[in-house]
Amino acid sequence: MNYHVPLQPPPPGQGKIARYALGDDYHDQIKTRLHKLADFIRERAPEAQTRCGVDTAPIMEKELAARAGIGWIGKNTCVINEQIGSWLFLGEVITTLDLPADEPATDRCGSCTRCIDACPTAAITAPYQLDARRCISYLTIEHRGDIDSDLKSQISDWLYGCDICQDVCPWNSKAPSAIDEHLSPRFASGTADLRQLLAWKDEDYRQTLRGSAMKRVKLPVLQRNAQIVLENQGKACEQDRQ
Repeated sequence: MNYHVPLQPPPPGQGKIARYALGDDYHDQIKTRLHKLADFIRERAPEAQTRCGVDTAPIMEKELAARAGIGWIGKNTCVINEQIGSWLFLGEVITTLDLPADEPATDRCGSCTRCIDACPTAAITAPYQLDARRCISYLTIEHRGDIDSDLKSQISDWLYGCDICQDVCPWNSKAPSAIDEHLSPRFASGTADLRQLLAWKDEDYRQTLRGSAMKRVKLPVLQRNAQIVLENQGKACEQDRQ
């Protein structure tokens, strides 16, 4: 689900959105396909039991993906595939059907530390280790309360999520673009207008983000993020004038 979106800082008043959230909600898109696969399995093996999941159950999806040969877990803790990099979604069909095991993927990060070096909050504390409490994706999506002042400035222009550790990864430099129309960005620039967002009412929020993974964040938290980004951009402009 790679998109050709600008990597440079957005214009003032615009906040960046992580690529995975630009299209329709991946949970719905992937689970629909998994259910079709589960139906296929039961049609050919009626005795098999199945259950589908897409980031919605206590399953170590990344570890299972690595063991299944989909990719290795990189130093940024994302699953990386040799052909498509880390721009991928994970889902699973758990089944009682006895299937042959695949070969695990080989770690090909080598000596590269670009993701570690690029993380503005030092959330990647060591290769393959992530302190989620410092991760911009966690702070802008999962964290509901106030954000520590020392981390606010590091959030920079990110309104929702963060792609920095994936953008700098060499394995993503030649990743193909997404072709599924459901994953086409609803925000073509990869950004959203912050002042418009701050003026949203509940109906604006529901209408604009209907069917989007961005609804993981409720309106008050999204507006909190928008205010932080505007403050960061204002401080950056002041520094440029000095």
